[in-house]
Amino acid sequence: MYRVFIIEDDGKIAAILKNKMEQYGYVAEAASDFRDLLPELESFDPQLVLLDINLPYFDGYYWCRQIRSRSNIPIIFISARAGEMDQVMAIENGGDDYITKPIQLELLMAKVRGVLRRSYGEYAIREGKEGGESTTDGPSMELQVSGLRLLMSRNELDWNGKRVELTKNEGLLAECLMRRPGHIVARETLLEALWDDVQFVDDNTLTVNVTRLRKKLEELGLQKAIETIRGQGYKLSLDEELSGGER
Repeated sequence: MYRVFIIEDDGKIAAILKNKMEQYGYVAEAASDFRDLLPELESFDPQLVLLDINLPYFDGYYWCRQIRSRSNIPIIFISARAGEMDQVMAIENGGDDYITKPIQLELLMAKVRGVLRRSYGEYAIREGKEGGESTTDGPSMELQVSGLRLLMSRNELDWNGKRVELTKNEGLLAECLMRRPGHIVARETLLEALWDDVQFVDDNTLTVNVTRLRKKLEELGLQKAIETIRGQGYKLSLDEELSGGER
């Protein structure tokens, strides 16, 4: 039974969200101490966070960063801010999805179910396909391409003795690209892998997520591992990166 932590300072909205989660069989709890949300969150130990942006004391971007410094738990932003840059900032600060107010509850539930499936359900660990080599190590699965390892159950990348943690979306992006190393993966394919309701996703959110994955690869020492193919998609080019090939 999944636990959902609701960070929303409007009591009526928080109650509606809590009731809706419980109707679908989830255990839900609404935050009460907006000065310091982390003790409540850690005590409740949720599998998903619904996070408003306009909050007292500190905004949702701040709390998203604080949560991300401790956990890769999925975070869906819920906000009255409908601007493109607000959605981009939500993704850049570690959010996995975004929905605007007034909330369409059935759309929200579709997003919640989709995020939970990708994070913990039938899509969380997938069997190997063509491309990167899949291996098993106990309960975890790995993809390996030219020495780069994706630890799928942990959402971690490992290369040359270094390791970085990924968000769920970064992990899914890495998996898609590592399944087809050296081949172009279409933007549409990546969008569909990350979000169930592609029609509600701004294309810029994919760009932001790719940028975040690039930064994680750079932390490992891989500076130009993801190549942008204008008008088509992206390509993982580790062989060129390791040999110092030009773009």
